[in-house]
Amino acid sequence: MSHDNVNTSSETGLQNPGDIYEHAVVLSVKIEDQDAFERDFFQLKPYYTDARSGRLPPSPQEYPILGLNLLRLLVQNRIAEFHTELELLSDPALENPCIEHAVELEQSFMEGAYNRVLSARQSVPHETYVYFMDLLAKTVRDEIAGCSEKAYDSLSINDARRMLLFSSDQELFEYVKEEHSEWEIKNGYLIFQRAKESAPCKEIPSLQLINQTLSYARELERIV
Repeated sequence: MSHDNVNTSSETGLQNPGDIYEHAVVLSVKIEDQDAFERDFFQLKPYYTDARSGRLPPSPQEYPILGLNLLRLLVQNRIAEFHTELELLSDPALENPCIEHAVELEQSFMEGAYNRVLSARQSVPHETYVYFMDLLAKTVRDEIAGCSEKAYDSLSINDARRMLLFSSDQELFEYVKEEHSEWEIKNGYLIFQRAKESAPCKEIPSLQLINQTLSYARELERIV
């Protein structure tokens, strides 16, 4: 599927030129094309600027799409651009649930509160956010997994499941099979295959990450 399939505004009933780019942005998410998303979003931004100046009517899709773009920047680890985009938003925009969702995710990610990042998928403010939330969840788990295998030779299945924030052992087993086939599950333990050149995890200290993550998981279990 390509953007050539997007109809003109007269064919789809879109009321101003910006609508066609909004339609294209949503389509790019549906076909999981992040490059197309970026192109379409930057063509769309001037229409939002015109709407704020009164030259065009405001779009009800503005805040969901602005929040979606923030989520994309977070998934791509473009944190500086994330904050630049935030600085351009008005106070009413910052109070919108779609924008708040992205801001809270960034804060949780930076704090290493990965359980909050993963649980946020259950309360997305817009259906189009699920794609980027799934990408973010994979990034989070890969980060935890990379640090874990550098810090430990093995972990019990129970601790590994909680640390990687899976809800069942089966989900953990499927993740290991698909993403880390070099690991071994044996006698109730997940045994890591260390890399021959195992440099320390630079972004988040391994022991600090694991202790914090397990602490969050145990606290969450007590609350539930």
